[in-house]
Amino acid sequence: MNSWFNVKVKYTKQLEDGTFKRVSEPYLVAAMTFTDAEARIYGELGALIRGEFIVTGIARADFHDIFHYDDADVWYKCKITYESGADGGEEGAKAKRVSQNFLITAHSVKEAYERLKESLGGLMIDYMIPAITVSPIIDIFPYSDDSEDVIANDFEKQVKKEVAEHILGTKTVFSAPGSDEDEEDSIIDDQFGEEE
Repeated sequence: MNSWFNVKVKYTKQLEDGTFKRVSEPYLVAAMTFTDAEARIYGELGALIRGEFIVTGIARADFHDIFHYDDADVWYKCKITYESGADGGEEGAKAKRVSQNFLITAHSVKEAYERLKESLGGLMIDYMIPAITVSPIIDIFPYSDDSEDVIANDFEKQVKKEVAEHILGTKTVFSAPGSDEDEEDSIIDDQFGEEE
């Protein structure tokens, strides 16, 4: 079962003005273990970063779902809270406050709020959104199986996904490990992506 890992990478980056600066940037990686997360980040960033880079830290990340909209690059961390266990049949049972974190791409805090409300529209519980903050995460790398059998079996699904993304404007949902959502192929129509 895959988990999300926050991986910090240090390297020398060329800035827009042509100067070089040593930076430390966080990435989110889906992996099975810390070792797998380190191996995956070297594989993913090896072709993207010129020169050497080192992994300076790896930590588990607690995100319930990740909603990626293609029209935005800034990640917002959204926290929701709700009461659980108060409606049970036992007398004297106290309600437990549950918190969950989500990541969502948007252009502003307001848009992140609206997209989160839309994405969680099917929830049957009352929840509050106490915090939405800009996340320092540069990019995410969801888990993907590169075996040829999986690629052959998923070819038709991939074609449909690409057509839907091109025609409808969509968002991709990366679900938490063990949930019912498919981690890489879940597509939901994006009402905000269309110009009015």
